[in-house]
Amino acid sequence: KVFSLQIFNIMNSILIKNGKIINEGKIYQSDIYIEDEIIKEISPSISPKLSDTITIDAEGNYVIPGLIDDQVHFREPGLTHKGDIYTESRAAVAGGVTSFLEMPNTIPQTITKDKLKEKFTIASKKSIANYSFMFGGTNDNINEILKLDLKEVPALKIFLGSSTGNMLVDNLEALEEIFLKCNLPIAVHCEDENTIKENLKLYTDIYGEKIPIKFHSKIRNEKACYLSSSMAIDLAKKTGARLHVFHLSTKKETDLFSNSIDLKDKKITAEVCIHHLTFSEDDYEKYGSRIKWNPSIKSLVDQDGLWKALNDDRIDIIATDHAPHTYEEKSNDYVNCPSGGPLVQHSLVAMLEGYHNNKIKLEKIVQKMCHNPAILYEIEKRGFIKEGYYADIVIFNLNNPWTVNKDNILYKCGWSPFEGNTFKSRISHTIVNGNIVYNNDKMFDKKLGKKLTFDR
Repeated sequence: KVFSLQIFNIMNSILIKNGKIINEGKIYQSDIYIEDEIIKEISPSISPKLSDTITIDAEGNYVIPGLIDDQVHFREPGLTHKGDIYTESRAAVAGGVTSFLEMPNTIPQTITKDKLKEKFTIASKKSIANYSFMFGGTNDNINEILKLDLKEVPALKIFLGSSTGNMLVDNLEALEEIFLKCNLPIAVHCEDENTIKENLKLYTDIYGEKIPIKFHSKIRNEKACYLSSSMAIDLAKKTGARLHVFHLSTKKETDLFSNSIDLKDKKITAEVCIHHLTFSEDDYEKYGSRIKWNPSIKSLVDQDGLWKALNDDRIDIIATDHAPHTYEEKSNDYVNCPSGGPLVQHSLVAMLEGYHNNKIKLEKIVQKMCHNPAILYEIEKRGFIKEGYYADIVIFNLNNPWTVNKDNILYKCGWSPFEGNTFKSRISHTIVNGNIVYNNDKMFDKKLGKKLTFDR
């Protein structure tokens, strides 16, 4: 059913009937009743409670918790020609992402409490999804880090490579002090800068600025990633810090992580991103700079290793590292072409392709994209379909093909690496805090998301 905007603005209860719920490792058919932002009842058969209850018949569809993307760059403030909190959160909910954690390398950078407060203010007026912001670590802002409210900030983000501005933390004494004193999870981008500089010089001496894109994985190679990741893990073990390593891209790195204990008890965890599971270095010829990311997309052997570690729980979270640039920016020569690309609208359907290709189970997708981010960051009342939790819910069909094209891309930058691709699965509804914000290709974005809170 497609409802008018007026109805969506006054509704306060929704009944989802006949859907197959995927939650906490199980798939089962049940109804869900939502009232005043909250899941009130989950039961095999529920009748409408109020006269104006909106009923969604989800027969033949799957119902999951809203996705929590723990690594996005929405570009506001300072880089809003690429994207902003309104446009990118709108694309996110169309893709089933109901909550996001955004990175600090905006302009200005989120490295003081005042700049963090400014971001929260912007999001409170513009974000369609639920939101929070990671705080940035630098060589000299430990005093600002120690002032943070642990219930307000999901994690501290540290760039150990590939940073902008002054956010590269390359002072080992400062880094160790942060690891010792910070009581938040520490999320790190791991690439060894010296290795990358040496490799880049080698190829620049041969090709100048016109380095073929196929060499990106040789410049930002396995060695650069492994040196940095292993150093961060050694430091975390030495200091007792809670470490989360973003966007693993190599098979070798996966051996640094364990699946011997539950996520809630882990001190060292890992994430993999959609593009490293989807593309390989064999795709550079076809996609060119559209799949230039840092860390780089590497070999099929690496990709297979990432899938294996994801399924055996050495890797804990699936995210996007959504980082839009304009198509003009991405069309520059290799040296001047920025790394990153837009992904939040297509992350769930891309992972469902993995299901169709027998690479992952539906329950595992929900675990890694919904449950585990909530567990790792201790997000309050999100990430699960449970009575008493916020009603962040996604409904999708596994067999309703559609093709990505410019008419249905919602990113401000207007392009996607998936443009022209046909996905077998389709999202029909996204509900954020009990409000239907996406319904069968129509957006209802007058209701804003909420600031996430953390149970610490």
